[in-house]
Amino acid sequence: MIIFEKVRWKNFLSTGNQFTEIDLNRNETTLIIGENGAGKSTVLDALCFALFGKPFRTISKSQLVNTVNAMETVVEIEFSIASRRYKVIRGIKPNKFEIWQNDKMLNQEANNRDYQKILEQQILKLNYRSFTQVVILGSSTFVPFMQLKARFRREVVEDLLDIKIFSLMNMLLKQRLKDLVIELQEVEYNYKLSGEKITMQESYIENIKNNAGIIIKEKQKSYEDNFKKLDEKVNNKKTLEETQKTLFESVTDQINIESKDVKLKDLRSTLIEKKKEKDRMIKFLSENEDCPACEQHIDKDFKNKMIDIKKDESNDILDGLYKMESELDKTQSRLGEISKITNEIQDNSIEIAQLNTSIKELEKYQERLSNEITELEKSTINNSDEEKLKTLQEEFSGIEKNRKDLKEEKVYKEASRAMLQDTGIKTKIIKQYLPIMNQLINKYLASMEFYVNFTLDENFDETIKSRFRDNFNYASFSEGEKMRIDLALLFTWRAIAKMKNSTNTNLLILDEIFDSSLDSAGTDEFLKILNTLEGENVFVISHKQDVLVDKFKHTLKFEKNKNFSKMVIV
Repeated sequence: MIIFEKVRWKNFLSTGNQFTEIDLNRNETTLIIGENGAGKSTVLDALCFALFGKPFRTISKSQLVNTVNAMETVVEIEFSIASRRYKVIRGIKPNKFEIWQNDKMLNQEANNRDYQKILEQQILKLNYRSFTQVVILGSSTFVPFMQLKARFRREVVEDLLDIKIFSLMNMLLKQRLKDLVIELQEVEYNYKLSGEKITMQESYIENIKNNAGIIIKEKQKSYEDNFKKLDEKVNNKKTLEETQKTLFESVTDQINIESKDVKLKDLRSTLIEKKKEKDRMIKFLSENEDCPACEQHIDKDFKNKMIDIKKDESNDILDGLYKMESELDKTQSRLGEISKITNEIQDNSIEIAQLNTSIKELEKYQERLSNEITELEKSTINNSDEEKLKTLQEEFSGIEKNRKDLKEEKVYKEASRAMLQDTGIKTKIIKQYLPIMNQLINKYLASMEFYVNFTLDENFDETIKSRFRDNFNYASFSEGEKMRIDLALLFTWRAIAKMKNSTNTNLLILDEIFDSSLDSAGTDEFLKILNTLEGENVFVISHKQDVLVDKFKHTLKFEKNKNFSKMVIV
C-alpha cells in the first residue's frame, strides 16, 4: 500500500517563495475551499507534477513557474511503501529530478525518461492514467474511466490487478511481431509487385504495341476470378467462426471436470493406501500368535474379532474404490471428449488465421489488378522503357534482401515470444474479478440512489439496464448521472486495489464534484459513502464552503494576496 504523507511546493503556479505544505495523512476528511483562482487545485497539479513530471490540468511546463519570481520552482512529495520511505523532488529553473529511498538518493545515471520508468514501474507500479483513475476524480482535463479508450481501460484494470508483470516482455515482443508482420506483408507485397512489374515491363516491351487490348482483357478476367475466390473465402471464414463459437460453448465445463478428476484421483490414492493398511493388519493378526513388540500372547477370540472387523473395513473400502473407478471412468471419458473438441478448436483457429491471410492477399491482389488495368489503359511506349526495366531489377534486388532479413528476424522473434507466452492467464484473472467489480459498482450506485444494473464485460464496455430492462450507455445519461457512475467506478477501483494490495493508497482527492454535476440529494448520499470509508485520507475541493464546512473534520482555505496564493487552516 502506498501511504502518501506530505506534498509541498514553492514558486509553483501562483505560490510564492515560501513552501506551502499539506499533510496528506493527518485527517480522514479535509475540505479545501477558496475563491476561483485562489490556488485550490494547485495541490492536484503539484501531486501529478511531482510523481509524473506533468500537472493534472493542461498547463505547459514553462507556465508552472511562478511569473513573479520566475525561478526556483520546487515540488516535493513524501510517501511510504511497506518499510521503505520515499521522497521525490522535481524542480524547474533549475531542472531537478531526484528519487530518495530511506534518505539515500537513487542512482541518477539513467536519463530522465528511464529514471521516470523506475519510479512508475518499480516503485509506484502505476502510471499517470492509473493514478488519476484511483486517486483523483476531478473536473478540468480529467478523463473518466468510461471515456477512456478500450486499451487504456484495460491498462488501468491490469494495474489494479497487478498482472502487467506477466506479459511485459511478451507485450513488447507482440508489438514488434505485429509491426514486423505488417512490414513483412508490405515487403512481400512489394516483392511480388516488383517481380510482376519486371515481368510486366518485359512483356510490355515485347507485346504491348500489338497486345495491349488482350492483356487488359486477361487482367479483367483475373479480376473477376479473384473476386469469386475472395467471396468464397469470406463465406468459409464466416462458417468457421460460427462453428468455433459453438465449440467454445460446448467445453465450458472443462475447469470443473479437470478439478473433479484431480480430486477423484487423490481420493482413490487415499482409499488404496487405507486398504493396504487394513490388509497389512489382517496379515499381521493372521500370522502372529504373540505380539512382536511386547511378546505377550494375543487372545484368539480377540484376534479373530479384529480380523473380521478389518476385513469388513477393507471390503467397505473396496466397494468405495469400485464406485470411485466408475466416476473416474466418466470424468476421463468427458476429458477425452473435451480434448477432441479443443483440438478441433485449435485446427479451426489455424484455418481461420490462414483464411484471414488469404483474404488480405486476395484483397491486395484485387486492388493491384485494378491499378494495373488503369495503368495499361493509359500507358504508351517511349525510349526509356529499357531504362525503366533496369531500375525495376535493381529495386527488386534490394527488396529481396530486405525480405530475407525480415523473415529471419520474424523467426527469431516468434521463437522468443513462444518462450514468454502466458496464454490466457490475464484473461482468466480478469474473468474472476469481473463479477466482484460489477457487484461493487452497483452497490455504490445504489448507495447514491441510482438504481440501474451496470455491467462491464471483458473488454470493459458497459451494459446498463433500468428497472424496466431498458438499455442505456454511459453517454446517454445526464452529467449528474455520469458523475454518480464515475464515483461508483472510482470507489470500485479503490476497493479492488485493497483486495489485491496493488495500487492501494490512502489518498483520495475529489475536485469540484459537488459544485456542478451532483445535486443536493446526490451530495447527501455521497457524503454518507465518505463517512463509511476507513483508512482513507479524503480531500474535497469545493466552492460550497457554507454547505460543506461542517461535514468535514479539517478545512484548508486558499487565499490570494498580492497575486500570491497562501494556505490557511480554518
